[in-house]
Amino acid sequence: MATYEFKLPDIGEGVMEGEIVKWLVSEGQKVAEDQPLVEVMTDKATVAIPSPKAGRVVKRHGKEGEIAKVHHPLVTIELDSATAGARTGDEITEANEKTQPSVPRAAKASDNGGGRVLATPVTRRMAREHGINLAEVSGSGPQGRVTKADVMAAIGSGSGAVATGAVQPTARAVRAPAVPLDAARDDQRIPLKGLRRRIAEKMVRSKTSAPHFTFVEEMDATELVRTRARLNAALAQSASPLKISFLPFICKGLVAAFRQFPSLNANFDEAKQELVVRGSYNFGIAVATDEGLTVPVLKEVDRLSIQQLASEIARLSAAAREKRLKLDELSGGSFTITSLGQSGGLLATPIINHPEVAILGVHRMRKQPVVRDDQIVIREMMYLSLSFDHRVIDGVVGADFTYALIRYLEQPELLFLELA
Repeated sequence: MATYEFKLPDIGEGVMEGEIVKWLVSEGQKVAEDQPLVEVMTDKATVAIPSPKAGRVVKRHGKEGEIAKVHHPLVTIELDSATAGARTGDEITEANEKTQPSVPRAAKASDNGGGRVLATPVTRRMAREHGINLAEVSGSGPQGRVTKADVMAAIGSGSGAVATGAVQPTARAVRAPAVPLDAARDDQRIPLKGLRRRIAEKMVRSKTSAPHFTFVEEMDATELVRTRARLNAALAQSASPLKISFLPFICKGLVAAFRQFPSLNANFDEAKQELVVRGSYNFGIAVATDEGLTVPVLKEVDRLSIQQLASEIARLSAAAREKRLKLDELSGGSFTITSLGQSGGLLATPIINHPEVAILGVHRMRKQPVVRDDQIVIREMMYLSLSFDHRVIDGVVGADFTYALIRYLEQPELLFLELA
């Protein structure tokens, strides 16, 4: 019987590894095609990896809590006869052939068969900034993984891990290793782990690499509320279960504004110090889950109608909460929207979703007295908070972009002209 060696697929956006959070199948178990095999935590979220073939699980490569590297074996599957007969020779290994483990043994970080040193993106950036050669650092994490503490120790010791000719950081750039806090009798310690730890690492990376500035402005959403109500009434008459939120309108308003300011629909390539202006409009939407904030990506927003966007947002949000997101649904974002709905407060200073260069925070809408044509009237008002990467976005550009977006949202009929 032939076997298929399934390797951890390319996660994208520079992510080279993921932590095995939970195995969903056991060795010897029969699995169907597309059946979830394992939950893997990446820098972005915890995702369920489905089986590409039907068959029987011969071997699971890696234990829960260990690190699985991209393109390394994850599961070995004994193929069903019908499946095996349809495969080409280069995809099949005989049952008596030995497979290599998915992660290197715990040892010095450089002892991984000549492969890439195990370290998170945050750790790699820290090492680059301080001129540390990760291959010369002994990793204390699982499977020899180099941690931030290992890099800090190398910085403090002045060891040979510092690359020759590297520019040494100033004293202010080096932070002393963290000192554990004392705990009192009634205190509770909650470990920072799983997705919450990944979120923390990514937020620190974004905040320390990109100089943020936030621009806040108020907008009148009265006409937007009326337009949305009319569309939902029409959907209700057609017996459609779909209900449109404000988010599809915001997405369309962003597309229209980006066409005037394309440099904001972009990623910043720190390695090459280049702004990569994206040709597609792929928007991350922040979804609160039990484990933390997950950001699935709406693809090709400009090509979808308001109704299609509403349907796709509902699907992605449900998949995020139920851990059913696919890897390609978590990558490729060019901009992120975070909305807290009715609990959204007046304003905030959202942190940019690295490597993007801007993010939009949408806040609570409420009726307020405002002056229109020298008359006090009641309008639906809310604030928009936009944070920008000041390395590539000037203050006046950020402000002009915000006002362009507000113009489309305050006059939603303009969006339909854009869609025509």
